[in-house]
Amino acid sequence: MTRRRTPRRSVIRLTTGHTARTLRHPYGPEPVLVLDFGATSVLLTTTGPVTGEDVEFARQFAREAARFARLLERTVSTGPDREQVAA
Repeated sequence: MTRRRTPRRSVIRLTTGHTARTLRHPYGPEPVLVLDFGATSVLLTTTGPVTGEDVEFARQFAREAARFARLLERTVSTGPDREQVAA
């Protein structure tokens, strides 16, 4: 997967909270990953049979999600509100 060469035209921001979750969904023959934010759900799937590009995207997504989780963990463990988060 290559880096984006065109500038972004728009950004959608979905914030997490007590209703946010992720799950795999057996939706038809293709695998589906659901990012559920309460009233809004984002479904990630392929356009047909799984390709090598699909696998590479999934791996890249997993790497970035793991980095995001590590950043959140560090923020919670060192932030000024860590007592509130732990409660």
